[in-house]
Amino acid sequence: MSETRSEQVLRVDAYPTHEVGGYRVRAGKPFPFGANVVPGGVSFSVFSDQATSMTLVIYKRGEPEPMAELEFPEEFRTGSVFAMTVFGLDHENIEYGYRADGPYDPVTGHRFDARQVLSDPYARLIAGRDVWGVEPDYSRGYQYRSRVCLQDFDWGDDTPLGIPAEDLVVYEAHVRGFTRHPNSQVTAPGTFAGLREKIPYLKELGVNCIELLPVFEFDESDNPRSNPETGEKLFDYWGYNTVSFFAPKAGYAATGRYGMQGDEFRTLIKDLHAAGIEVILDVVFNHTAEGNEQGPTISFKGLDNATYYMLTPEGYYFNFSGTGNTVNCNHPVVRNFVLDCLRHWVADYHIDGFRFDLAAILGRSLDGTPLPNPPLLELLAYDPVLRHTKLIAEAWDAGGLYEVGNFPAYGRWAEWNGKYRDTVRRFLKGDPGVTGELATRIAGSPDLYSSRGTAASVNFLTAHDGFSLADLVSYNDKHNEANGEGNNDGANDNNSWNCGAEGPTDDPAVNALRTRQMKNALAILLTSQGIPMILSGDEVGRTQQGNNNTYCQDNELSWFDWDQVDANAELLRFTREMIAFRKRHRELRSTSHPTGRVREHLGLPDISWHGERAWQPDWSGESRLVAVARCGAGDDDVVYVAMNAHWESHDLELPALPGGRSWHLFADTGAEAPHDITTPGTEPELDNAGKYLIGPRSVVILVGRTNDPDESDTP
Repeated sequence: MSETRSEQVLRVDAYPTHEVGGYRVRAGKPFPFGANVVPGGVSFSVFSDQATSMTLVIYKRGEPEPMAELEFPEEFRTGSVFAMTVFGLDHENIEYGYRADGPYDPVTGHRFDARQVLSDPYARLIAGRDVWGVEPDYSRGYQYRSRVCLQDFDWGDDTPLGIPAEDLVVYEAHVRGFTRHPNSQVTAPGTFAGLREKIPYLKELGVNCIELLPVFEFDESDNPRSNPETGEKLFDYWGYNTVSFFAPKAGYAATGRYGMQGDEFRTLIKDLHAAGIEVILDVVFNHTAEGNEQGPTISFKGLDNATYYMLTPEGYYFNFSGTGNTVNCNHPVVRNFVLDCLRHWVADYHIDGFRFDLAAILGRSLDGTPLPNPPLLELLAYDPVLRHTKLIAEAWDAGGLYEVGNFPAYGRWAEWNGKYRDTVRRFLKGDPGVTGELATRIAGSPDLYSSRGTAASVNFLTAHDGFSLADLVSYNDKHNEANGEGNNDGANDNNSWNCGAEGPTDDPAVNALRTRQMKNALAILLTSQGIPMILSGDEVGRTQQGNNNTYCQDNELSWFDWDQVDANAELLRFTREMIAFRKRHRELRSTSHPTGRVREHLGLPDISWHGERAWQPDWSGESRLVAVARCGAGDDDVVYVAMNAHWESHDLELPALPGGRSWHLFADTGAEAPHDITTPGTEPELDNAGKYLIGPRSVVILVGRTNDPDESDTP
């Protein structure tokens, strides 16, 4: 029951004890940090270990000059925390920041400057970049303004979906890019609201988890370069330079200009959950938008530079992120900041999980050396609020630390499996000597995750960083000239193959091969043990015209082209059926690595390997063909996947099945549509059950079951 005004005045903490700058105030509570609405006012709490004084700066919403500057009385400081409650504020119509005074001595790590107004690191909303792409007024002081946020959203009966990790099919997407294209036909293109209108598409595709590129507030205009070919301004499109970690990006909201971006994002999450789709956020705790000593001062640098950043003995910034600075994540104050942030997104936004960008940095000590037992990673793994939240690491960083398979997991962390990506790519292009490692990767990478289970491996072939799937089979080399960096940016080791022509071509044979190769990639990915991740648009052959680093491209190079849903309906249908097939067969989603032990109910091992002859795989260096058969613990179906990266056809001898079962054809990427794939459960029986001709550069998927599909495996 809410308190009446008369009840409020009876509260001791609703009485002011001081007056500062004409405002009635009292000492605030040190925790929680940030700006929090309390009876009669707003409590402001901010940490700074070395500041000699702190001033709260208050603006009327949108006004260039402050309406008040209130210095914290010394008695309002508890330890290193300044806390003050200010009464009588219209919290919905103010913006605020801080001036922190203290020593300016970069050699010792201190960069205090009381002339600079600083954002609150715990601000739940940020004003200043309210509409995407609007040119900022740089003459205006204090660009990124903290705002007070009420937590009054009605979640109804929304609860975490709790989908088992092994059952996930992850779809990596960019909030703006997914609906920004003019042909998206949504009401508010490029926004949370626009993505919400496309939930039926995601549900029909069959994915049950969407992984969003950064949605924390960032400044898309923070890119000095222009496209050398057109002169158009380039953007910080991906958003990996975080300005504020607790605030959703206003420019991603149709209601951002009204300060309603939080509720618009919550509405999207609530509706995704209602559709059975979890939400994972791509988070960036390895660096911030403040850059190195030449970069701007936004918040951390002016509040407590020596605490928040890894610094050399000379006071310069370690750069293990490749972006100018590195967050000092294992400092006790900073790791608590990270924990508070993640708790905020789980508790206040019902987020289901996080993917940590360049997560190897999170395991580095103050001087950058890897820690044997990183306290931050352990803290996140065992935190009670995050207990059932999915944690995924990009287990490398720009400083050369590569920990795929060795990331400190504490029984909780999964990893982007870069070795899976590289191995399958090499196999698809026909490299020799790959079949042995391919077998390891599609079996859940037991060499990397033997003690952690198959769900520790997030399998992917493409992601936002690198070629799209269509470009992976259309380009031998990157073509990043439009980025304005002389084509020197982006990875060079793409393991791609253009199928005979660089870029777009009218050659029907080349285009047919490219389509087949994309189907091959999806077929292998979605029958591999581990968690599959699909890049948004790969299901319809989205191209970036050979650009493998579109971090700055807010245009059709990055946007989802919705015309391709019809133009590439063949590939889309193939992807939908493959996802449905994975969901139907538990043996593809087993959490345990296969051992080869015999399943007594069928007399077949849980996994077996085959070549042209049944039970006789060819692991030689020149082999480009391997087949795998999987048999579940309690399932009647056997799934057989033959993968041929050779440019020649091969006659396959199929392994015999127990009585009453026969081989049925689910997919053959070498066949022309619509015969390339069928609907799971309706697979036709093979006429010649003992043999199958697999075409060049093709994948064939068979199901060994009875002729009654009702007796086959179910999810």
